[in-house]
Amino acid sequence: MKKILLLVVALVGVVALYGAERERVNGINYRADDEYSQKMCRVDVSYEKGAKDRPVIVWFHGGGLTGGGREIPQAILRDGAVVVGVGYRFSPQVKVKQIIDDAAKAVEWVYNNVEQYGGSREKIYLSGHSAGGYLVSMVALDKSYLAKYCLDADKLAGVIPFSGQAITHFEERRSRGISDKQPIVDSLAPMYHVRADAPPILILSGDRELEMLGRYEENAYMWRMLRLVGHKDVTLYELDGYGHNMCEPAYPLLLKFIREHEEKR
Repeated sequence: MKKILLLVVALVGVVALYGAERERVNGINYRADDEYSQKMCRVDVSYEKGAKDRPVIVWFHGGGLTGGGREIPQAILRDGAVVVGVGYRFSPQVKVKQIIDDAAKAVEWVYNNVEQYGGSREKIYLSGHSAGGYLVSMVALDKSYLAKYCLDADKLAGVIPFSGQAITHFEERRSRGISDKQPIVDSLAPMYHVRADAPPILILSGDRELEMLGRYEENAYMWRMLRLVGHKDVTLYELDGYGHNMCEPAYPLLLKFIREHEEKR
């Protein structure tokens, strides 16, 4: 397995594989347990007209689990994938566990509905930046969240966290009165759930000298532990010269990862 721990990325265009006209549907509810969840738990879907059996990118926005809004980054529409932008509830209105459950519930919605937008249930890739990277790592590595909705996390096509928290999220620590500079690894840390049979993983981080609060080192440790438990398809990229907001140079790596894994089918 090729290991890349440091990478200088040139911003180059990605050749569109399909190029058909795209349509977008906004604000579909995937959870409506109460007024707050009905407001927050929605998805937007971007897809190509007439598409069939396309890869699906489920994108979770950042914002520290306390803010932000659902988004569909333009840069990940280039290869013809169906893209689902997910919104979720925030702390302190709900607990971090409930936010992770929102992420799992959104994946259930995608699984049950994406075929009508031309996507494939067998080609679901989870990705997101910062808090979103944390959520996709938790849903993919702690199998209990998707199992609640009768889904197997191991069946995901891949997981691509952008600068996600690998230890227990700082918002969870804040809620317990723990400093964001005090590292904790417990059941709410993706790293706690490393296992050999997890889906393929591409871990993306900014430059270790520019990232927030040791974020690169967290991700490097999770990469190492995944390797040590026997995971065969996990790669870490450090985006040299970019800080926490490292999405622009990372988007092409997300698309490349999906293309490479789809070619293996």
